Amino acid sequence: MINSDQIFTPVGSKQERVFLAGPHSRWRELMFLVDVVKEFISGFRKFHFVGPCVSVFGSARFNETHPYYKLARQMGQEIVHLGFTVITGGGPGIMEAANRGAMEAGGRSIGCNIVLPVEQKPNKYLDRWVNINYFFIRKVLLTKYSYAFVVLPGGYGTLDEFFEAITMIQTGKLFRFPIVLMGKDYHSELAAHISRMVTEKTISPEDALLYLFTDSVAEAIDHIRKYSIERFGLKQKKKIRPLGILGERKLKQAPVLNFKVI
Repeated sequence: MINSDQIFTPVGSKQERVFLAGPHSRWRELMFLVDVVKEFISGFRKFHFVGPCVSVFGSARFNETHPYYKLARQMGQEIVHLGFTVITGGGPGIMEAANRGAMEAGGRSIGCNIVLPVEQKPNKYLDRWVNINYFFIRKVLLTKYSYAFVVLPGGYGTLDEFFEAITMIQTGKLFRFPIVLMGKDYHSELAAHISRMVTEKTISPEDALLYLFTDSVAEAIDHIRKYSIERFGLKQKKKIRPLGILGERKLKQAPVLNFKVI
């Protein structure tokens, strides 16, 4: 029998847990900021040459025989055919499937792995990844390099990623990049709740149009092409060369487009 203490006991990063417990000494909070900046710099350096990405979100708990794993794997393949790099949380399940599809299709596959005591470790289908202790840094990195977001079935973390992306677009903090919500049966009540929010006027009718709800890979890819590449008039630009003095190195050669955002 699981008791309430077990349910609500935090198991994440010790540093983040301590920081969020309340105010600390000035020195301790300064050291926390130093750690945060170091993680951001590490992520920026690792991902500087990855090219434009599409983030794929979903559960870590589906194995390779599950239909949603197969769907994510197919999406990974098709995303790189558009010229994008696939970026995920770097773990197992849906994340592994999307990375696997990207790698199998000859594209680039990267991950932003969160350090947790259970479940999460980098999958084997990554060309490059970074290990992150803080969730908020991971979320920034998954957003910073992405021109579209694909949300497959998952749990609390997946819903958090979905609503963060859609909120940032709704509030104008992020360009109106396309969001694709896949798994119509799984997400049927979520879609109904979003419709209810429109009815109750807690969001505007146009806010419900910020995502595509589909099970079709072809429809999802067409949506990303139209509302990411075509809508923003994304253009190719000269590749940035790595600087050895900064410890930078090239990723593998792949058909990745180098987009310039307007």
